[in-house]
Amino acid sequence: MASFCAVCGNTLAEGERFCRVCGRDSAAPGAGSAAPVVPSPTPGAPATTSGKAIVSLVCGLLFFVPLLFVGAIVFGHLALSEIRKSAGRLKGQGIAIAGLVLGYLWIAGLPIMLIVAAIAIPNLLRARIAANESSAVASVRTLNVAEVTYNTTYPDKGFTCTLSELGGDEGGTPNAHQAMLIDHVLASGRKSGYVFSIQGCTVQNGVIVSYEIEAHPVTLNQTGTRAFCSFEDSVVRVQPSGEAVSTPAECQALTPLSQ
Repeated sequence: MASFCAVCGNTLAEGERFCRVCGRDSAAPGAGSAAPVVPSPTPGAPATTSGKAIVSLVCGLLFFVPLLFVGAIVFGHLALSEIRKSAGRLKGQGIAIAGLVLGYLWIAGLPIMLIVAAIAIPNLLRARIAANESSAVASVRTLNVAEVTYNTTYPDKGFTCTLSELGGDEGGTPNAHQAMLIDHVLASGRKSGYVFSIQGCTVQNGVIVSYEIEAHPVTLNQTGTRAFCSFEDSVVRVQPSGEAVSTPAECQALTPLSQ
């Protein structure tokens, strides 16, 4: 004959002494086979909030963590089941429901977020590439101006074939080895997703009379799609493939950048 826990009303299996829900000893006075009765919580022992309900809500709020909304749903259902079986010893049903609602909302909104991302990410990448290319063109022009200034200031050296000589330490005294004509970022050879170099220099009577400035993307099709170059005529030319321009002759054969 089935028996029931006198405290929480849980059905006890034959031969089972302790209740699986509340832990009461079925052999204690008051236990028996009467119909289940679910009493109110014991006075003086306030109900505690279900930990699973709290976890469910936290998972639902942390939507920016991938797939955490699955935890909101799983723990939400576990919390509701746990609260129903606790005979009033646990609370937090509203918290668990809130976690469940948030979890299911993120599942419903996931396709929309994926569609938006598929549209937005390529546009953001194109905007970044366009900004990097504009910065690269401006830097090439800055280097041309710096080369002309360097040649005028140090005629015994002519132009320079080294970016570091156009730069210099802030607060230092300008000289032929650190002319302080460009910022330290550009002098390092990398700026805004592009690599810069001065090459193809020609020396006559110990004086550098020609140079070629070259700029190409750090990562092709990610930081830029085109390469740029220039030499003493200060005209910026474009390499559409994005590959580095290796010689002044190759640069001269390219199409000038349209203004």
